[in-house]
Amino acid sequence: MVSTAKIGVVVIGRNEGDRLIRSLDSVVNGSHTVVYVDSGSTDGSCEAARDRGVEVVNLDRSVPFTAARARNAGFKRLQNLQPDIEYVQFIDGDCEVVPGWMEAATTVLDTHPDVVAVCGWRRERYPERSVFNRICDVEWRICPVGENLAFGGDVLIRAKSLAAVGGYDPIVIAGEEHELAVRLRQQGGKILRIDQVNTLHDADMHHFSQWWNRAKRCGYAYSLVASMHGASPEHKFVREVRRTWLWGFVMPLTALVLMPLTNGFSLLILARYPLTALKTTYNTHRQGISWGDSIVWGLSCSISAFPEVTGAIKFQLNRLQNRQHEIIEYKGPRVEG
Repeated sequence: MVSTAKIGVVVIGRNEGDRLIRSLDSVVNGSHTVVYVDSGSTDGSCEAARDRGVEVVNLDRSVPFTAARARNAGFKRLQNLQPDIEYVQFIDGDCEVVPGWMEAATTVLDTHPDVVAVCGWRRERYPERSVFNRICDVEWRICPVGENLAFGGDVLIRAKSLAAVGGYDPIVIAGEEHELAVRLRQQGGKILRIDQVNTLHDADMHHFSQWWNRAKRCGYAYSLVASMHGASPEHKFVREVRRTWLWGFVMPLTALVLMPLTNGFSLLILARYPLTALKTTYNTHRQGISWGDSIVWGLSCSISAFPEVTGAIKFQLNRLQNRQHEIIEYKGPRVEG
């Protein structure tokens, strides 16, 4: 069992329903302090957390909600409750921690002083329930083991390292982990992914519109983080932004505009999309992923530039109008029955 003085847990959520209950139950065991940060839930999330003896932080509704802002608030409360905290496990409210994960991750930080953050494999809880859940499950599984450039929302971080860089950037509505990872690495810290499942995630995606909004959020995140860390030497998300604009907007528009002048031959440009699907499917299967999962992942990657470019456009419009960044949600409250 991990020492209470060594590790604390921050769970963040917004209308997660039974997903949050599973998340809290996976970490509330009396061996460490747990803080739950709520972003305006209306489904009884705060009451469920208090019933389990969890410290609850309610974010001010007058300021736009972001996961980064919620994590910072949880970390601050954790520091107040345990000033000598060494490590912080961050968890999204739609995830549950797998038994043994925090012990394994803590051992890594104990034995590798140059490592500042440890993550593992996230897996979907219900991949069989929808094709969109399966897409997420593949996404979690294709990240490499070993030293990485970034991590996800379910990560164990050294408290001192996190405090030294000022925590998460609260204006980043998505991709905030990648943005934080840049600053942690710039301070000389290493990020390590170990070959172990750390959480079960419940994407709860059953409609194309949910997949679209999630990809749209990704496009927004690419643009926002690239505007912050796109310069040399990081070039963070610069390639992704260029690809999004090229294949989500420029090339399909070019194919259509030139169609009358080329007797339709310009439409051959659009062959890139099925070819990308085939290439991605093949390469994903080579990593040990089943053909079925590889196919849905390949199809998703081949057309993702279209929703992503809508997110990129939204970012540019917000920047031109000097508007605050606001979260892009893809799922709503749910209670299992």
